[in-house]
Amino acid sequence: MRVERDFELYYWPLPFRGQFIRAALAFAGKSWNEHDEGEIAALMQMALEDQPVPFMGPPLLVDNETGFALSQMPAIMVYLAERLALVHGGARDRALTVKLVNDANDIIDELTLDGGRQMWTEDRWASFIPRLVKWMRIWEAVGTSNGLEAGKGFMLGTAKPDLADIVTVTLWGTTASRFGAIAAMLAQYAPATMGLVQRLRAHPALARLEARSVKRYGHAYCGGEIEKSLRAVLPAGDG
Repeated sequence: MRVERDFELYYWPLPFRGQFIRAALAFAGKSWNEHDEGEIAALMQMALEDQPVPFMGPPLLVDNETGFALSQMPAIMVYLAERLALVHGGARDRALTVKLVNDANDIIDELTLDGGRQMWTEDRWASFIPRLVKWMRIWEAVGTSNGLEAGKGFMLGTAKPDLADIVTVTLWGTTASRFGAIAAMLAQYAPATMGLVQRLRAHPALARLEARSVKRYGHAYCGGEIEKSLRAVLPAGDG
């Protein structure tokens, strides 16, 4: 019998896109049920009018307090920002948070070549490195323009971490911990961001989430053939 919790999360047994939602919920001290692949498949096969919200694929989140359901990672994160009071500033900070959520979504799509439409080759990865470095520098520029340093501060200059910081540690912390080459690049090109990632990975709720994730999924990231091809082009011993 499933335990009653605050939310229901439908996502594959991997970090990737679902980890952003898990991190926001964990940081806010909320509980959630994870649904397995069979349940996800059954939900996807339902008639649209019978689904909690018409959707193509996970992630999908159901708020058990209100019954509200939503798909699409960026939309879910914007909802949780409001629902769980995870943005502490005004219109500026809300807009910058949405920007970072969408940037993160773009980056993970690029890292997986749009969900594995192609596989990584050494030449393809070499051509992508300058773009990945630019993404890191973009992240660094947003943070440092708001006073972020490796040892102190947060992405939007807030007094305490909020959703922009949760997105940062989930995006870069998850990839860096699973791919050593990406960790080395982040440390070189975005040292303040790397410092923030290291600080927030020690946050008790996020550290517990990471420990549970490693226990459940090992060091998998996105899974499938695309992850195999990504690991194949990274330097030996990394990741």
